[in-house]
Amino acid sequence: MQVYATTHRGLERVTAEEIRELGGKLQKYGNGRVYFKCDERLISSLNYHMRTCERIIVLLKSVKVTGLEDIYKEIKDIDFSFIKPNESFAVRSKRVGVHDFNSMDIARVAGDAIIESYQSSAKKRLKVNLDSPDNIIRVELIHDLLLVGVDTTGDKGLHRRGYRVYQHPAPLNPTIAAALIRISDWRPEKILVDPMCGSGTILVEAALVGSDIPPGRVREGGELPFNPKLKILGVEKFGKHVKGCRETLSKLGIDFIKVIQGDAEHLDQHVKEADTIVTNPPYGIRIGRKSKIKKLYHNFLKTAKDILTENGSITLLTPHEKILKSTATKLDYEWSETPIVYGNLPVKIFKLTI
Repeated sequence: MQVYATTHRGLERVTAEEIRELGGKLQKYGNGRVYFKCDERLISSLNYHMRTCERIIVLLKSVKVTGLEDIYKEIKDIDFSFIKPNESFAVRSKRVGVHDFNSMDIARVAGDAIIESYQSSAKKRLKVNLDSPDNIIRVELIHDLLLVGVDTTGDKGLHRRGYRVYQHPAPLNPTIAAALIRISDWRPEKILVDPMCGSGTILVEAALVGSDIPPGRVREGGELPFNPKLKILGVEKFGKHVKGCRETLSKLGIDFIKVIQGDAEHLDQHVKEADTIVTNPPYGIRIGRKSKIKKLYHNFLKTAKDILTENGSITLLTPHEKILKSTATKLDYEWSETPIVYGNLPVKIFKLTI
């Protein structure tokens, strides 16, 4: 089967590697999508195990179009006989680029085309159910590229793990957190520290990775077999976030991760050593003036050098590329960088080494 996974733009290589490890035969990737081939059995496994992507979609058609008429024609030519006569469907549309129509127009035209196609072949009118359809047809227009597919994930994307108890004002997407951990090359036998842990998303994702627990098992609910030998530590400046983080960990039955209230600018006062630091520092909206951001980055990276073990590293997400590079240069760090788009914000993942 021809399949594609959706992910954050810039993380295609990370997601592609994860798909390859799970058995998918990679073809190409770009624009937040990874294209590959696999059999039907692997699709359910990918939805259960994938950590860094949002959706798994069986591709029905990929073609260049010029407008709504083309969209209607191309979708009408697709064979939708896989939908059973007693089943319902809904179209979920997305549009990227400049067009003289919107996503709702695409969904309307696509829905009409699907109904007409099915009517012609099966002599029956398909039922539309926008709230809880049996089949979700994804119709995405990326500039002039039309992608039509069957969404095997459902309306709740794979980033919806279901473990979050406390609502942080700026929570980190779990797929981004999982990608940060992959990029960091952390291994379960090593010490991982998040010095600005917020509501604990990186801590939880690390615990899942280190215990080899797939996200699908978390979504199922029930007891999770965590590895109690993992050495994971969280530090957070604000007491309400510390409390919220602990509540999430407690809900999951994680009692081996210690979360302490402390300041990342004085990390050496709270943490003796770390092999891997993975974190999502606060952005300007949360912290205020750029002078505060410069101070935070300088003091954090300076004290982090004192606790990092040999061959240790720091992996972080930031929109403040210039500040990060300037600070890292002054403190003699080397780095690699991965530009991504998080929401509509261009940011970069940096991996720093001494």
